[in-house]
This record gives sequence, structure tokens and C-alpha cells, in this order.
Amino acid sequence: MERRDFLKGSVMAALTGAAMTVPGVSLLARREEQEPASSASDVHDFRFRPDGSFKVLQFTDTHYVAGDPRSQRALDNVREMLDAEKPDLVIHTGDIIFGNPAAQSAREILQPMVERGIPFAVALGNHDSDFELSRSEIFDVVRSISGNINSPVKEGIYGCSNDVITLSSSKGVERVFYLFDSGSYIDFRGEKGYDYIRHSQIGWYRGHSQSLTEANGGVPVPSYAFFHIAVREFNDALRTDERDLIGTSCEKPCPSNYNSGLIANFKEMGDVEAVICGHDHDNDYVMKYGDMFYMFGRFSGCDTVYNNIGPSGARIFEFREGTPGFSTWIRLHGQGTSRRLHLTRGMPHLA
Repeated sequence: MERRDFLKGSVMAALTGAAMTVPGVSLLARREEQEPASSASDVHDFRFRPDGSFKVLQFTDTHYVAGDPRSQRALDNVREMLDAEKPDLVIHTGDIIFGNPAAQSAREILQPMVERGIPFAVALGNHDSDFELSRSEIFDVVRSISGNINSPVKEGIYGCSNDVITLSSSKGVERVFYLFDSGSYIDFRGEKGYDYIRHSQIGWYRGHSQSLTEANGGVPVPSYAFFHIAVREFNDALRTDERDLIGTSCEKPCPSNYNSGLIANFKEMGDVEAVICGHDHDNDYVMKYGDMFYMFGRFSGCDTVYNNIGPSGARIFEFREGTPGFSTWIRLHGQGTSRRLHLTRGMPHLA
């Protein structure tokens, strides 16, 4: 089943007991500033393990509904992924829940991290605020869960889950993970569609990027951007022969109708090596386009929503102290790992 067939109001209504609401931009709108100042207090810093490694596990699109038996597979998948990989950090790229009770649903699907003492952060998806809680309210629930490292909502910056996480060695910051709230939906004078990352968020990113580059002697720190809704450059790349792709590509990416220039700003700042998204359940590929990697996580959910690519799973990233690039692979529920890659920015082709 394709997204356009599945995401019609009747199915959502059956899951929630009420018709789907599509919140407008006004729920998140604030006065946007072009270049808000960065603050060190916004940044959560991690350190490499004694063996020089650091592992990040990405969940995406768990679409969990408390009390719905179809959600058991998502919960089982989360537990299996954590126990098999034992990550140092979990990043969930949104659509955590898919129905009411919203708070209970979020707490139950995030509880496995709590039980294992694994810190986690989220970048909210479009569906996380479709139910009984507003976007800020569901974000407050997530932040109240033990082990969550998301920072509070930042005044003047669009969205709720915009965060900076650094990974440091004794020599200083070696990696940066940016989380962006890619929003939910827009309704511009009747023109509806998916939201996009706004100029205030880009200015916030640029402020942090510039500060980190200056602290690193003028050299950009290798960085990775995590968010839910893919940007339009995914489709641009797919329409050309100037890209490499490894993995499952069974669905056309569904970005916003608008391009706010996020990737152009990544190019200008020179630090972001990879963009990692969710949202499109039937994709889990790595694509090299230009000097960046465009990536999807592995669908981590269940049968409360469309999914056609087989077992649920997760994407894993491993970073090594003092070593350029990163390794990444997919772990599938009940089937182990696949498609292990080591990626560096200068590589001409995916291996």
C-alpha cells in the first residue's frame, strides 16, 4: 500500500477514534531570527568509549499506539535492536506515536531506553502532533522521560526538537549531530503539504556551526543532520545519473513542496557530511550525491501504518576517534545485520 492511499483520514480516524487533525503553521510560529546566537548550554557532549568507538542507533517511524496489539512488533523490535547493538546514544527521527493515548504511547515505546539506561534524543515527525497533544505538549512528555537529552524549546526558533549533540575526545570536538524539527504540515492560503525546516532553524544551525569551526582552528567539524521529513534534494539526486545508491528504494521521497535552502547552507558551512531522515517507510538506502550522503533509517514500526519492505529494524552508525568518516549498517528484526559500509566524504563511489 502506498502513502497516498494509506494516509487518508478514514484510517487515521479508526486508529484515534476521531478524525485526523492537521495543525496549521500557527501552532509553531514564532518571530524568526536570521542568525540567532548559539549557546553552549544548548549542547550535550559525549565522549568516545575507552576503545575509541561511539555507536549511535537510529529508530524511525515506530508509529506506536498504546493498547493496540499491532504495536507489539514495534516494541519487540526496539528491544531487540537495543540488546543486540548496545548503542551509546539513540536518535529517534520521528513519528514516534500514531494514536491516542498520546502520552502513554510515547512513554511505552521509549521505555526500553529507560530500562537499559541508554540516553536518547528525538527529532519529532509530522504525525507526533496529530493526536490529543499539541507539538509542544508531546515534546514536553518526551523530555520528561528519564534519559532524554533534548534541550528545552528555544525562543525565536521554529519547532520543538532542534538540538546539538557533540562527540569529543581529549583533543576536542570530533563529531557534531544536529537534530532539526522538520515540522508537520503547512497551509499557506489553502496550499497544503508537508512542513519544511525554516530560516530561523538554519540561522540557529549556522551560529553553532560557525562557533564550532572557530573553536577547531577554522576547520569545520564533521557533522550529521537528523530530521524526519526528507528534503527535496533526495528527489533531485534520484533524477540524475550523478549519484550512487545502496539499499532499498521502494518509494518516492515525500518532501515539502518548498526548499528553504538547508542543503545550500550545509554546503556553505562545509561541515555536514550526511543527512539522515525517516518519514518514507519503504526506503532505507544510502545515496552519495555530490560530496554528501543522503540516507534513510530503517522503518522501526509495525502494522499501524503502511510498510512493504519486510522486517522492521534500525540503522546504526559507528564513529572512531581520530578516524575520518563513519561506518553504518542496517539491523533487521530477527535477521541480523546487512549492508555494512564505511563512508568517507572524499570517496568517489559507494563500496
